[in-house]
Amino acid sequence: MNARFAPSGPLRGELRAPPDKSISHRAALVGAMAAGEVRVTGYLDAADTRSTLAAVRALGAEVDAGPDAIVIRGCGLRGARETPEPIDVGNAGTLMRLLPGWLAAQEGRSWTLDGDASIRRRPVDRVAEPLRLMGAEIEATDGRFPPFSVRGTRLRGIHYELPVASAQVKSCVLLAGLAADGATTVTEPAPSRDHTERMLTAAGVPVERHGRYVTVSSTEELALDAVHVPGDPSSAAFMAAAAVLVGGSRVTIRDVGVNWTRIGFLRILERMGAVVVGELEADDTSPVPAAEPVSDLEVAAGPLAGTVVEGDEVPLAIDELPLVGLLGCFAEGETIVRGAEELRVKESDRIATVVEALTALGGDAEATDDGFVVRGTGGLRGGTVHSHGDHRLAMLGAVAGLASREGVEVVDMDAADVSYPGFAADLRTLTAG
Repeated sequence: MNARFAPSGPLRGELRAPPDKSISHRAALVGAMAAGEVRVTGYLDAADTRSTLAAVRALGAEVDAGPDAIVIRGCGLRGARETPEPIDVGNAGTLMRLLPGWLAAQEGRSWTLDGDASIRRRPVDRVAEPLRLMGAEIEATDGRFPPFSVRGTRLRGIHYELPVASAQVKSCVLLAGLAADGATTVTEPAPSRDHTERMLTAAGVPVERHGRYVTVSSTEELALDAVHVPGDPSSAAFMAAAAVLVGGSRVTIRDVGVNWTRIGFLRILERMGAVVVGELEADDTSPVPAAEPVSDLEVAAGPLAGTVVEGDEVPLAIDELPLVGLLGCFAEGETIVRGAEELRVKESDRIATVVEALTALGGDAEATDDGFVVRGTGGLRGGTVHSHGDHRLAMLGAVAGLASREGVEVVDMDAADVSYPGFAADLRTLTAG
């Protein structure tokens, strides 16, 4: 379905961000790996996270979805059952890259993972490499794409240095390490989101973090009682950007997760000149905490200045970097993003598609090998944005429409339902104020 977003007056009011997608995926997976019953409150009901629930059901976990919580009765760290049909991950890249970490340790059993057309373009070689080093057998289409097979074996712990900071690859290796012989250590070139480490800590796993090193050891079972999923900062970012770009706006977003590994965009927003008020977690919390910090955020419009986002900031704002490009169109001077090659293997090639979208709307943007450059022109004319099936590109088009001079039509706005069902309705609530 296409949708048109007209230029808006000031945004006013408050809302709650939808539950965090990354934490929801992990709650379902770790809950399925646990012994006993896990109660999950605030689980995101969206296309991606429903794929994860379907996957863990197929692997033997019991999932009861009630009005107030989802209750998962896990099948244990080493108890996943074989499935006669391929596991369909849908469009969920997180599921595709984390699940093999659990399956690789299921000795003598094998699975095939597949997904939609978008997933079949997303490489899995970066999780296959460390799992093979641990002893797993992975066979991928053309050596690096879905559908791919995982055959579980007796794994051995390794010390793996990530070539690129990636929470998904890190998490896959750590999950495999729970059932491997000896210790498993992952070294990151830069910090990435640490939801997996926190949830494993809550499940009784001794997780050691020393700077860029994260270590887990062989574990008999996980004991996770309950998980509460806070509001998703990546989804809240689109409402925050709308409030910043539409003059005179002031918006409050309730109960947002403010884990320090997820608030890179808010730091960039402040640096560009926006007003952001909230109790943000201090950087590099150590030892690894079990809890996810939560805060209300108040965001207001302000004059923007261009900025440079370097590689060490990229993992902490990876999902919001398209919004940095949009903000750059309204900022004074140049906005440059470097070290963001990871954007090319998201739901779409987000370097190419973001530059295409901003240019189509009248912006001055160009792609680079590892990011993009946007020259501020004071605003955007408007036009048409194709989502390419990418939920974040669809939401970017909607926000651009509110701040543009002529409005924006988003082709395939339904793509937003992957992470933020009700996004358009929430926007209308703020513009109606």
